Amino acid sequence: MPFTFHTLALTAGEAQTNQVGSLVSTVVMIVAMVAVFYFMIIRPEGKRKKAASEMQNSLKVGDQITTIGGIVGTICAVKEQTVVMETGADRVRLEFTKWAISSKGTQSQQDVPNAEEDKEAGKK
Repeated sequence: MPFTFHTLALTAGEAQTNQVGSLVSTVVMIVAMVAVFYFMIIRPEGKRKKAASEMQNSLKVGDQITTIGGIVGTICAVKEQTVVMETGADRVRLEFTKWAISSKGTQSQQDVPNAEEDKEAGKK
């Protein structure tokens, strides 16, 4: 293919079109990544926070709870920001902030993922 001025002019015009197309595809990719982050990370985290907040605000005397530290007990008093719970037969009373309550009811070992089981599953 002989190199002429006409070929050079077409190449420059195509280069400008390619730059505009490249810019549009870059913007589309950025918008797509933001949408993926929103639907995969931000939105589910907001739902988890809302569910945890509702659970913590609905605590009442007599509920069985588990703290984030794994302490299990029964609520004997609910205050504005804290909860007083009683543990075991020795009736020890502990006061926790509401954000430290992880769940209502007791969690069994089956509910909590085991790190050793995860490692074994990864080897297979």
